[in-house]
Amino acid sequence: MKKTIIGLICALVTPLAFAQTSTTTTEETTTSTKPATTTETTTTTTYTAGTVTTYEPGKTVVVKSDQGPVSFALGTAARIVDGAGKVVTAPLRAGQKVRVYYTGPAESRTVERVIVEE
Repeated sequence: MKKTIIGLICALVTPLAFAQTSTTTTEETTTSTKPATTTETTTTTTYTAGTVTTYEPGKTVVVKSDQGPVSFALGTAARIVDGAGKVVTAPLRAGQKVRVYYTGPAESRTVERVIVEE
């Protein structure tokens, strides 16, 4: 019974998730050690969607998007998954449609995950 309910919920939510044109997650943390001292950290996650042009496992992936080719450095924390969230073990190949989620400015993008859309 629980599996059926979870399956129905996923089926209803999935079209909404793929209809997004952009995703932004903002996390704000405030730490105070003295009443006048405050530290704020803001992290924004965005993505670029397109097709893979070149891929070096564990190093870089170049994605051709609407804005042209975009290069990403893959760190040890970057995960490559399919649409269902399962880890993809096969290397990416040229022409595959992907969505690369990253944080940071263009000069120092940090890849969090790559979702293979095929």
